[in-house]
Amino acid sequence: MKSFHLILLFILVSSASFEINAQTCNPSGGIRGKKPPPGQCNQENDSECCVQGKFYTTYTCSHAVTNATKAKLTINSFQKGGDGGGPSECDNQYHSDDTPVVALSTGWYKGGSRCHKYITINGNGRSVKAMVVDECDSTRGCDADHDYQPPCPHNIVDGSKAVWKALGVSKDNWGDLDITWSD
Repeated sequence: MKSFHLILLFILVSSASFEINAQTCNPSGGIRGKKPPPGQCNQENDSECCVQGKFYTTYTCSHAVTNATKAKLTINSFQKGGDGGGPSECDNQYHSDDTPVVALSTGWYKGGSRCHKYITINGNGRSVKAMVVDECDSTRGCDADHDYQPPCPHNIVDGSKAVWKALGVSKDNWGDLDITWSD
């Protein structure tokens, strides 16, 4: 009977350990910041510009997606001339800030497999469906392709103004919100 309890304990510890590992996303490397050329980093929505010599962590992964995946909601303009830089990865198009669209960190973007699919975002006591149109690149940054902004962290849902409005967040609090999301 004692060996049965030891086996049961081993199974419980192993499965708990597996679940913890499935939720882990470790850094994959990093890059050193480069100073943006004058006027080349759009700071709309309080976007951060790369700092010369600063080390930025990169990620190829994100935490596993569940029915309530924890994330940080940030704000991005997907319109031409907005702080999102170039057109969206999914369709090489720009999208109106009045449309609920998002970019996901590299691991969640999954090479575009979530393109044009809707996710449900829960935050501020409300919920909104938004279409995935872009990647918030967690592997590269500080270059013209990324509007001279640092790589995204591994846990970002970068939403348009329409997402923030639908969640009922007052405009002076836009920028960084703890949320959950699901496919």
